[in-house]
Amino acid sequence: MDEFSKQNHIPQQCLVFAHRGANREAMENTRHAFDKALGYSIDGIETDVQLSRDEVAVLWHDRALDKIGLPDKRIDDFDFHELQKLINPQSASEGIMMLQDFLMSYRDRCQLLIEIKNRDWESITRHQLKIRRALDLVGDNPQFRIIMSSFNLASLDYAHQYNTIFPLIFNFETHQTLADARQLLHSHPYLYGLCLPIETADHAIVDLLHSHHKCVAVYTCNTDLEINKALRLGVDILISDLPQRALMLRDQ
Repeated sequence: MDEFSKQNHIPQQCLVFAHRGANREAMENTRHAFDKALGYSIDGIETDVQLSRDEVAVLWHDRALDKIGLPDKRIDDFDFHELQKLINPQSASEGIMMLQDFLMSYRDRCQLLIEIKNRDWESITRHQLKIRRALDLVGDNPQFRIIMSSFNLASLDYAHQYNTIFPLIFNFETHQTLADARQLLHSHPYLYGLCLPIETADHAIVDLLHSHHKCVAVYTCNTDLEINKALRLGVDILISDLPQRALMLRDQ
């Protein structure tokens, strides 16, 4: 049995994580969206981390700033003090949030899943800086209440070298298969688990991961069909834009 399982850090029931907060009720990755989600007694929050031009870790998903009316601009075109002024009226007058403020506000209120958005268009140096910024800000992580994920496997390798005990989840794409999962279990035994697209998740891959004492997360479960599929599969973390619906179906 691996170190994580020995310490009993794998969830004992399916946990519901709000995808970027309750993003159907408030602008995603804002305090308003996170507070809305917490009003439903969710188990955790999933959010996304990128860097401003002056290397401040901030919460933002897309490459472009289209959600605040600047589709031709990127998050790293601006220093953080400039980003704070780029307010979308739909965000309840909130600017872009720093990871530091997010951690201070929510780490003691629920579990957190922090996705590092490391893109191919960025330099490896910037990828690694983003990892270090996030891990340094998290610091102590009792009971693995904070997990880091990425679609970039090299970034997770670097994160593991930087902090060998931090729980790391690799995000699968829809084209990746059971065979890929088997290979990863062999080549990357340090991984805490995988986050699978609900479209391609099935009993074979869930059972394989659980047989190796790995955490299984699924994204993004929004319909009743998707939520119930995740629950039937017995996943550990269910990520949803509709956390209140997922909680209701789980607890029925």
